[in-house]
Amino acid sequence: MPGPTRDHPGVFIPPPLFYVVAFLIGWLIDRRRHAPILQTDVGALFTVEQALGWVLVVAGIVLAMWGALTFRRARTGIVPITPATTIVAEGPYRFTRNPMYLAMTVAYLGATLIFNSFWTLLLLPAAIACIQRYVIPREERYLAAKFGEAYASYRRRVRRWV
Repeated sequence: MPGPTRDHPGVFIPPPLFYVVAFLIGWLIDRRRHAPILQTDVGALFTVEQALGWVLVVAGIVLAMWGALTFRRARTGIVPITPATTIVAEGPYRFTRNPMYLAMTVAYLGATLIFNSFWTLLLLPAAIACIQRYVIPREERYLAAKFGEAYASYRRRVRRWV
């Protein structure tokens, strides 16, 4: 008799952790050997780059909240170890299949500008690569197996990132 099948994508590492770990490693390297992205006025209280950074952080948070609220309204699992009950194609999911990961990327980039750290910027592609390689394919295989043609149709209409 076969064992029970799991009803989730099998993503056991929380996706935000990839971004947090990459940023922390970059920040720690930057503390030992600061390498700014841009040379700024040392006496300036608030730079244009920092202002843009805060705009990106806020935009990332707003996008993440919009995505989370859309999932909540659809009554489906937002955490990748919970079952999906439906394909969410409303809200930000009309424009991108992965607004949460896009939001984390935008917020990460904003924080990089706020800290003006080349090292954190250098590690952003590593975080994205982990999401692209280890998280998204599992989620997409799960959704394709669970929802079949309905998910295939959604994939044809909506891009993975933007």
